[in-house]
Amino acid sequence: MKFSHLPLRVSVGAFILNSGLGKRSLEGEAAQGMHAMAVGAVPQLGQLEPDRFARLLSRAEIALGAALLAPFVPSALVGLGLSAFGAGLVQLYLRTPGMREPGSLKPTQQGTGLAKDVWLLGAGLTLVLDDLTHRRRWGC
Repeated sequence: MKFSHLPLRVSVGAFILNSGLGKRSLEGEAAQGMHAMAVGAVPQLGQLEPDRFARLLSRAEIALGAALLAPFVPSALVGLGLSAFGAGLVQLYLRTPGMREPGSLKPTQQGTGLAKDVWLLGAGLTLVLDDLTHRRRWGC
């Protein structure tokens, strides 16, 4: 891991790890609400039971957060994971009714919480691109 990646990986990794740990005990209505929102963006997720979805999401966030915090995991690899996670959140924002002003990408008051997650996609792509360009430049 490049030293310059440390602030990004620690801040984002701790944030996602904490989010995943907080979802470990989601059940009932909370899991159903989260599942319903996800199914609106990705209909295939409807095949999962809400409680199972919440457990899988929790585990995925814990794994991604831990990978970001682990200095031995290559930045390009965690960047790909973070990019996929961020892209999923952007998709959720774009496909969930009421998150954007009609005919616009501009978030509504309700959509601001999801719209801000675009930074996760940007952070992931930054890790991937920086790691790949660094390797090409130095022949590693």
